[in-house]
Amino acid sequence: MPERLDDFLHYRKPTADRPLMGHTVLVVEDSRFASEAMRLLCLRSGARVRRADSLQSANRHLVTYRPSVLVVDLGLPDGSGLSLISELAAANPRIPVILATSGDDGAADAAIAAGADGFLAKPLSQLGEFQQAVLERLPNEEHPTGLRAVSKDHVDPDTIALQDDLARVARVISEGVDPDTADYLAQFTTGIARSSKDAALEEAALALGRARSTGQETGNALRQLAGIVETRLERRAVV
Repeated sequence: MPERLDDFLHYRKPTADRPLMGHTVLVVEDSRFASEAMRLLCLRSGARVRRADSLQSANRHLVTYRPSVLVVDLGLPDGSGLSLISELAAANPRIPVILATSGDDGAADAAIAAGADGFLAKPLSQLGEFQQAVLERLPNEEHPTGLRAVSKDHVDPDTIALQDDLARVARVISEGVDPDTADYLAQFTTGIARSSKDAALEEAALALGRARSTGQETGNALRQLAGIVETRLERRAVV
């Protein structure tokens, strides 16, 4: 008999409409908006989901729980998700499915080189794509029996989570941005811009990233980014 809730859930068999039943997904993601999308994808798939918002938080989870699926954002506030992927890909026993995610499509090669089994480009919203990315890396005996249509559904995260992310960006800028913080801010904001399909915000975040990568002064890019974020927050406050 299973002794813990996670053990009990592991015994539940997958079904055609809940193909990840019995699995626990640990999502290592600092964006609340992206995390909410992942939560909905997991719940719609029948999986239990846990969230960590940093490398430190992820390591605390992993001391107690062993997920069957790990989804790691590559840009985290206390370091690169690549380091966690590399460590866990080499562990024995290994987490069965390790997936990387990022708003930077060019990060896929680095993620695979670090040991990830696959890469999920943001925005994360397509249910069928998420389910397929996990199922094709699980052994056949853990797949649902019978025929299963690939879902074309998508999830829509609560925009309150997006507002929290935008408020975080505004707060970081107001507190002063050093070079390391600028790099993280560019990555974080690019991710939430792509997740929310905000082209102007994405361009401002990419401009900050370009300024950093080419050694240019970042003041103008930061001011532009701050202005767009302020406008988004004011618009949502009115709504």
